[in-house]
Formats: sequence, C-alpha cells, structure tokens
Amino acid sequence: MESYEQMLDAAYKKIKVVQTSSERFEIPKVKGQVSGKNTFITNINEIASYIRRPVENLAKFLQKELAVSGVLEKDRLMLKTMLNSAKVNEKIELYVKEFVLCTECKKPDTEVISEKGVKFKHCLACGAKSPIRHNL
Repeated sequence: MESYEQMLDAAYKKIKVVQTSSERFEIPKVKGQVSGKNTFITNINEIASYIRRPVENLAKFLQKELAVSGVLEKDRLMLKTMLNSAKVNEKIELYVKEFVLCTECKKPDTEVISEKGVKFKHCLACGAKSPIRHNL
C-alpha cells in the first residue's frame, strides 16, 4: 500500500498547474485607416490571434455591435462607414469581456464550448463555466 505522500505526489503529477503571473492581459489597439466612407482595420488578425478567437467571430461581432456591414478581406476588415478607433476599441473590449475573460478569475484562458445549443465559456485556469449571453 502506498503512503499518503506517494499518493499526493501522484495526484499532483496528474493535475494541470496554472501559472500565476502578474502579467497583464492587454488587447492590442486597433490600427487602421479611413478611406472615403469606409473604415479599414488592418490588424484584425493580430487582435483575434492574441485573444485566441476566430477572426470571423470577432468581425461578425463588430459588425453587429456597430450596426454596419463589412467585408473580411485577407488580413483586414472593411467596415462600410466612418468610425473612430475609440469606438471600435470599446466594442473589442466588450467582445473580450463577454467571450474571452473568465467571469470568476478574470483570466483569458478560456474556450467556448457548446452544449445542447447553448454556448458556454469554460475556464481552463479555474474550471468555471458560464453561459454566453450574446448570440453570434
């Protein structure tokens, strides 16, 4: 029979250890330009990869929240209206709050899962699971 310490060591080897760091999660600011009546976001892929979400979902959310139509081209998003970067950054922060950050521990280590047609944020750091209110 194993001792308590041996069983405890075996259990610690099986669980995933979450690194605690003081590093702050900062979303990259929008880079782009306004050309005529269109706004081009040139770093949409960079933002999507940083928050680890599909660029299509982020683009769809921005179009819905800003109430504009748009086209996702190779490495940029074209929105068919003139917008300032502050408004777009605000909507990206809303997306991160709703779809990325854990509601319990506030860490960005989450994944979106779907159970019976309902989408949830599952936190890989603390194990919390919370429903996503927005529908994409």
